[in-house]
Amino acid sequence: MTGTMQARPVPVTGDSFRDALARHAAGVVVVTSQPASGGPAGLTATSFTSVSLAPPLVSFYVAVSSSTFPRLRAAPAFAVNVLGHDQAEVAGRFAARDVDRFAAPTRWRRGPAGEPLLDGAAVRLRCGWHSVQEIGDHLLVVGRVVAVELGAAGTAPLLYHRGRFGRFAAHRRRG
Repeated sequence: MTGTMQARPVPVTGDSFRDALARHAAGVVVVTSQPASGGPAGLTATSFTSVSLAPPLVSFYVAVSSSTFPRLRAAPAFAVNVLGHDQAEVAGRFAARDVDRFAAPTRWRRGPAGEPLLDGAAVRLRCGWHSVQEIGDHLLVVGRVVAVELGAAGTAPLLYHRGRFGRFAAHRRRG
């Protein structure tokens, strides 16, 4: 058997847990909304996943300490922008503090509920709020998908792995 893992247990600490999870590649999304007052709000998340087909639900996690989430939550709707492989700078900008995330060079337009929709995204999911639940030091946010916008055909997703952004490369099919 090739590629067998040599078990090397280590104590579960914040650092070892973070290192273990960094070995899992994740897709990258930017969640955006337009609160009733002030400018648009948005943040980068790598914890995005589908939840249910019927009804269509998706989820992501955000730190309880997030200063952006209260602004996101103040809006009636939000968008999940699944970033394309060439949008690492966008992901970094929406993860940074003390920057105008929606200023140039960010390109975006408003959706029907005012939610910012990022240009170049592989997919945009427009969502209504379903539920928010505190779990540990994070909030589990579940949204009900009300509309799907597909980006250009063939747009590969942006991935996050071991603290770096990258792209998907398919293995060749055998046979």
